[in-house]
Amino acid sequence: MFKLNLKIAWRNLWKNKGYTLINILGLSIGMASCILIFLFVRYQLSFDEGIKNEDRIYRFVTDWKYDAFDDYSSGVPIPVAKVAKSEIAGLEKTAAIVKRGTIVRVQDQSGKNIFKSDEDVYYTEPDFFSIFNTQWVFGYPDEALSQPNTVALSEEMARKYFGQAQNAMGKSILVGTKTFFKVTGVFKDMPQNSSYPLKIVLSYKSFPDRDDDCWDCVSSGNEFYVLVKKGLTASDIKGALDQFNKVHFTDHKIAGNQHNVLQALRDIHFNERYNNFAENSMGKKEIYGLIVIGLFLMITACINFINLSTAQAINRAKEVGVRKVMGSMRKQLIFQFLSETFMVTLVAMLIACVLAELCIPQLQNIFKGNITFSLFQHPVIFVFMLLLVLFVGFLAGFYPAIIMSGFRPALAIKNKITLKNGGLSLRKILVIVQFSISIILIIGTIVVMKQMHYIRQKTLGFNANEVAMVSMPTDSVSLMKHATFKERLSKLPGVEMISFCQDPPLSQNVNSSDFTFNGIKNKDFEVRRLKADENFFKLFNLTIIAGKVFSKSDTANGYVVNETFLKKVHIANPQDALGKLINSTGQNIPIVGVVKDFNDKSLKENISGLTISAGRNQYYRAAIKMDTKQLMTTTKQVEALWNSIFPNHVYFSYFVNDRINSYYETEKVMGILFKVFAGVIIFISFIGLFGLMSFVATQRTREMAIRKVLGATNYELIKMLNGSFLQMVFIANLVAWPLAYLLVNNWLNGFAYRMHLSIWPFLSAMLATMVVTLITVSIRSYKAAVANTINALKYE
Repeated sequence: MFKLNLKIAWRNLWKNKGYTLINILGLSIGMASCILIFLFVRYQLSFDEGIKNEDRIYRFVTDWKYDAFDDYSSGVPIPVAKVAKSEIAGLEKTAAIVKRGTIVRVQDQSGKNIFKSDEDVYYTEPDFFSIFNTQWVFGYPDEALSQPNTVALSEEMARKYFGQAQNAMGKSILVGTKTFFKVTGVFKDMPQNSSYPLKIVLSYKSFPDRDDDCWDCVSSGNEFYVLVKKGLTASDIKGALDQFNKVHFTDHKIAGNQHNVLQALRDIHFNERYNNFAENSMGKKEIYGLIVIGLFLMITACINFINLSTAQAINRAKEVGVRKVMGSMRKQLIFQFLSETFMVTLVAMLIACVLAELCIPQLQNIFKGNITFSLFQHPVIFVFMLLLVLFVGFLAGFYPAIIMSGFRPALAIKNKITLKNGGLSLRKILVIVQFSISIILIIGTIVVMKQMHYIRQKTLGFNANEVAMVSMPTDSVSLMKHATFKERLSKLPGVEMISFCQDPPLSQNVNSSDFTFNGIKNKDFEVRRLKADENFFKLFNLTIIAGKVFSKSDTANGYVVNETFLKKVHIANPQDALGKLINSTGQNIPIVGVVKDFNDKSLKENISGLTISAGRNQYYRAAIKMDTKQLMTTTKQVEALWNSIFPNHVYFSYFVNDRINSYYETEKVMGILFKVFAGVIIFISFIGLFGLMSFVATQRTREMAIRKVLGATNYELIKMLNGSFLQMVFIANLVAWPLAYLLVNNWLNGFAYRMHLSIWPFLSAMLATMVVTLITVSIRSYKAAVANTINALKYE
């Protein structure tokens, strides 16, 4: 019986090759897109999974609640690691981990460098590896990092430095300028989907600031992980943690109501408030957005199938009648029609796998090769594809099977079956739903593109064109060479201006603190501190609106503050601020100038209250303004000069505009994905529309021939056929507009600086869908209108 059903299904599909092709094309493209979305979503959701006891692992993070705003950090004060385990009941294991950037060298016996690179290193306690159940290749985690000046390497780094992992054991690497660390362990490489990409791990006993006792000092590079005792959760130890916060923060009146909270391990990758060592996070709303798009894709493809199948139901009425007369039961007919659907779906899945495999390299390119996808990466991918076939096959085939199997035999054999208005109305509703989805995505894509254009074009309050930021070593020996570097650098052709500074005007590296203003403690906000020399303002074209720039000095002798700082301390006239004293470092320093506001962080965030002052020991970068015409040549000359003056360090540079654009990488990627998948949905919608139009035109061939005989023109016939489709697309726009507005407005609210949401994206979507619909249906209706009337009427 199954073999017979298969033969009948194949013959029916082959008989209607055009419609079968449209269904397979729509389903395969939709399925391929869903597979790609699933690969990406599965990768994101798999971050930090599969770790033993993952539900008991938490990270301590720090929150502040000021009168005017809340603030958050993934770091904790260093002394938390010393006392948390003994003071908070319920903690089984604890481990501090500190991230720092430094120069790492591997030298031969003569002291010559074999490798020299700028690397992220992590100081951690041995229990860190026990908490995360990290697998070791050589050595033992409890012993390997128990002594000072010991290091554990990942397999990748061990092979890079010493050829083979086992060769690394007992060897030494030079970290910084003078400290050798002995390799006492090699651990398995951390997975790509990990929030802690450890490669070089140093013993915590070698961390220079491990005995720091400042409870008010928090750096995002100082993290702290705990494993709670079996059977306990974060809520179970909340009382002990609240007492801990009271003793160390509240009772000591630490600014900003500072306190620690627990963050679950599986929340780290998705939480936008707190950073992570991998510097790679993806908000769940973006992931859910992609899941919704994937669902839209399959719904759109299934609507095509349902519309064409129900439209063709009349053509198969006689077949249904004969089969029922011969004794077929309704459930057998339903099974027959579902078999046809599943055959189409299975063929579409095979094609979808090929399309997905071809598109995977393009998807990886969007993420600049930072993510690796594969159809054969995980068994769950095959489970997903099987479920997708079942879901699509049932969703697309069930309704048409119910309709066709319900035909009455007597009417079916006489070809007197007509679809009721309800069926016709359902097809119209499905077309409206299909186009509403397309319109929502078109509007979303337009808004995302316009917002990204707004970000690129918005005046930030400074000029960063052709400004390179070059890293500057700040150890005592290197500091003495800064002046020499600047003098020789200024003589290079193409170098227009130089400024030593901590960061460029816009940077996510935030250094802030509480402060007193004119002797009064400020409780509303923390002031952001930026160190730069006197040339900083001219190089970046910052506008001084009151006072002047501080005089040349190695240390702070005056502050330049921004307008936002004055607003927050309630000073309306910038001139009135001059001479007022700020104390954020234990020293009263006067305000000597006021700079016009500029965006100091990404446009997702508001401008900070800011002070700029001199500070030679914190000039981590040199800002170099270059001539556009000599950019490439000058960049190479700067690097050569830097390497000659600082031979024991590693050169690193970036252009300010490139770094600013990188802050919107997630939005850029989402914009690309929106464009691609919106295009896919629109394509699926319109090939379905073309197929449905073809069927309608075929069904009305005789009617159109009679109308032509009675004097109707081709234009009137085309208008008649097109009218109902244009009406459905117009209604779809009315349905889609309010939904699209809610979605895009909610997305734009994530930016402190956003484009004005006008009616033009909505009108553009309407115009685009109406025009493309008109073109699509007119191609088929014109062919029907100009057909020879004799051929249509000669059998009547």
